[in-house]
Formats: sequence, structure tokens, C-alpha cells
Amino acid sequence: MSDDHTHVQEFFSARAAHWDTRFPDDGPRFEAAVAELGLRAGDRVLDAGCGTGRALPALRDAVGPSGAVLGVDLTPAMLEAAARAGRDRAGSLMLADVTRLPVRSQSLDAVFGSGLVAHLPRPQENLRELARVVRPGGLLALFHPIGRAALAARQGRELTPDDLRAEPNLRSLLAGSGWRMTSYVDEDARFLALAERQG
Repeated sequence: MSDDHTHVQEFFSARAAHWDTRFPDDGPRFEAAVAELGLRAGDRVLDAGCGTGRALPALRDAVGPSGAVLGVDLTPAMLEAAARAGRDRAGSLMLADVTRLPVRSQSLDAVFGSGLVAHLPRPQENLRELARVVRPGGLLALFHPIGRAALAARQGRELTPDDLRAEPNLRSLLAGSGWRMTSYVDEDARFLALAERQG
């Protein structure tokens, strides 16, 4: 396992048990982001880096009982917290690395990733892996329940032009990974970039 993965696991393992209590008001923001993804009944969707599974109930509601919802995370403690919260009833939970998904190529309709991009060790390569598992024309939502400026303030850092989530940077990154950005919103209350998988 790479040092990047070890760091991510250590960071989230230490916070998993109390993660949801730190952000108790995020539920409606997750629901709104999932709604904007435009999923349909019967769709197959992956929550990449699902953490405690906060998006899983909204994803399940969107795809209905005939759809499939898979939550993948690298940190066992986060998946355990998701199961304790009962979110495993909304989708299957899998311990896996989103940079090497154990999922067939072009088998999914969409990927939802909350807070994901900042934790990818090789963003362009890793977003290409997400494109691999999605059918052509399938969708990607990169979401955060607060915007870039609010997140930087929370973390005590400056917001700089080289921020990976800045619109021109992210648009270029997605284009080089097999995606075409279709919309971009960066407000205090949310960050949401939507993209479509190219042929």
C-alpha cells in the first residue's frame, strides 16, 4: 500500500466514529447534489470514497429498488460507521481502492464522489479509472457540502489559483481523463462539478 493510502486511512480511521456528528446538517446538501446528477430508476451507481455512506440513501432513492448502489471506501472504520448508521441497507459496501476498482469496465451509469478529488494520489490517472467503469455518456458528480473558499477557511489555508478544484484546473483535468465537464458550481454552501463520460 502506498504512503498516500496509508495517510488517507490513518486520517479517516481516527475520525470515522464521530464523522457524522461533526457535519450533522449536510444531509439536504447530499440529497440536492444527488438530485442534480439526474439518476433514473434502474441505474447502477458507485459512491466512490463513500466514507460513512451519507450519500447512499439519496442514491438508493434515485435509482429505486431495481437499481444498484455500491459504496466503496479505502478505510474499514468508515465502512463500519456506515453500517452502524444503517446505510448498508441503501447499498452494498465494499472495502476497495477507487484507484483500482474491482468493477467491470462500462458497467455503471454514474459515479458520485464527495470530497474525493483532494484524496486522489494521481488525479488524472485516478479519474480515468472512474471513467473506465462508467458507460459512454455516463455521469460523474464531484461534490463537497461546502465550497472551496469555505473549505480553505475551515482548514486554515489560503485558496490559491492552483487549487485542483478551481474551474479551469478541474475542467482540464477531467478532459484529460475521459470526461467532459457539463456544469460547475462553487458557492459557500456547496461545490458540485458534473461531467459526462466521453465515447
